[in-house]
Amino acid sequence: MHHLVELWFGWVLTGGYIGIVLLMAMGSSPLPVPAEVVIPPAAFLAAQGHLSFSGVIIAGTIGCYLGAAAMYWLSLLVGRPIIVRYGRFLLLKPHKLEQAEIWLARYEAGGVFFARLLPIVRHVISIPAGIVRMNFTSFSVVTILGSAISCSLLAYLGHQAYLVEPELLTKPEAMLHFIRGQSRWILLVVAVFAILYILTLRLMKPRLTPPN
Repeated sequence: MHHLVELWFGWVLTGGYIGIVLLMAMGSSPLPVPAEVVIPPAAFLAAQGHLSFSGVIIAGTIGCYLGAAAMYWLSLLVGRPIIVRYGRFLLLKPHKLEQAEIWLARYEAGGVFFARLLPIVRHVISIPAGIVRMNFTSFSVVTILGSAISCSLLAYLGHQAYLVEPELLTKPEAMLHFIRGQSRWILLVVAVFAILYILTLRLMKPRLTPPN
C-alpha cells in the first residue's frame, strides 16, 4: 500500500488534471485508489498556484462520473453471475457486492448519493445500480452531485493541510494520515444526514392496513 500511495501521488504531481480524472475514474471502481490520495495533493498544488482549486474539483467530479458510468454499463451488460464469478480479479469480493446491493435496494437514488460521500461503499455502488438497471438519468444526477460534494470537501482538507504544514506534499503517508484525521468530523456529518434520510424513508413508507 505504501508504494501504491506514492504511485498515486506521483500521478497527481505529474499528470495534473488528466491524472486527477484518470485516478478518480479508477477510484469509482473496486480498484484501490482512494480519493484521499488524489484530491488533497491536487488541492495542495492548487494552493501553490500550479493548478486551479475549482479545476481540481471539476476534474475530480468528471473522473468520478466517468468511472461510475463505466462500471454501471459494464455491470448492466455482463450481469451479476459473471461479476460474482470474476469480480475477484478486480478486487471485488462477493460480500462487498452484497452489501452494496442491500444499500441500493433499501435507499435507492438517495443511497447512491450518500454512497458517493462514504469510503469503501463509493467504490462499488455503481455495480448494483447497473445490475438492477437503475434509471441512468437519476443515477447520473445523484452521482455527479455526490461526487462534486465529496471532491469539494477533500479539496478543502487538502488546502487546510497546505496551510498547516506545506511540507506534507513530500510525505504521502503523512498527508493521508492528516486528511483521514481531519475528515472524521465530515464523515460524522454525512452519517447524520444519511440517518435522517433513512428515517425519512421509513416514516414515509406506507403502512399496511389490516383487512376488515
